[in-house]
Amino acid sequence: MAHEIRALDVHSIDQARNLIDQDPVRHCFLAARLEQSKQSRFRPSYPDLLGYFDDGKLKSILMTGANIVPVNTSLIARQEFAAILNRSGRRSSSIVGPAEEALDLWSKVSNSWGPAREVRSNQPVMAMRSNSVKEIDQGVRYSNLSDLEELMPACVAMFTEEVGVSPTANGAASAYRNRISELVSGRRSFVKYLDSELVFKAEVGTVGAGVAQIQGVWVKPEHRGKGISVPAMAAVVKLILADLAPVASLYVNDYNEVALNTYRSVGFEQVDTFATVLFS
Repeated sequence: MAHEIRALDVHSIDQARNLIDQDPVRHCFLAARLEQSKQSRFRPSYPDLLGYFDDGKLKSILMTGANIVPVNTSLIARQEFAAILNRSGRRSSSIVGPAEEALDLWSKVSNSWGPAREVRSNQPVMAMRSNSVKEIDQGVRYSNLSDLEELMPACVAMFTEEVGVSPTANGAASAYRNRISELVSGRRSFVKYLDSELVFKAEVGTVGAGVAQIQGVWVKPEHRGKGISVPAMAAVVKLILADLAPVASLYVNDYNEVALNTYRSVGFEQVDTFATVLFS
């Protein structure tokens, strides 16, 4: 059968949505990308979305923006995508997605892309579709722009602790602040204060296909171990399910037992496994 790789266009988007519908939690990155295009005032184009077509039918997709994300890729599709990535060289900061797909793709480009800074091969993907049975912290609320001076240092600290590099490095401080401001303005940022002290925050980084993916969960270090995280996360889930999407999801490193225990206590259940390959 004849196959080809080409960028998606408006005529293949319905096929892309069919792939998303097979597993919205797994494919919420792609769903969010397509929904972003729907909001554009201009005719949408998708140069960052490569499709693997077999006899004209879309079988797999590779997202090629700041992060490389394989979507429903078969072995042969990954081989074809890897050939393109090997020719172009590394331009992305990570490969992330379903563990089998992401790790296999990495194995096919590692020789030409150079060493990874870190490979996180087992990241449980967890989801909730109903409110937690745990106590909900009524002090958790949507953040607003007046929170930015407290929120920005917390976001930088969390990102640096999680990823291993500062999001403001190499002159990126302004862009990162703009990104956090967008999340705040879009009601995708949550905070909790004790008096005037910010002690908890979380964001929703991606919304698509009825799935809101939580990121950036952080408790101020001196307040950890004091029972803040479970009721605070229960409150975040309640707000998400009421206002943003019918499914709240996140993924977490398997070695982060504290976070895993928190999410399980709130009511999250593992539904998939991701892997992330990080580059310097």
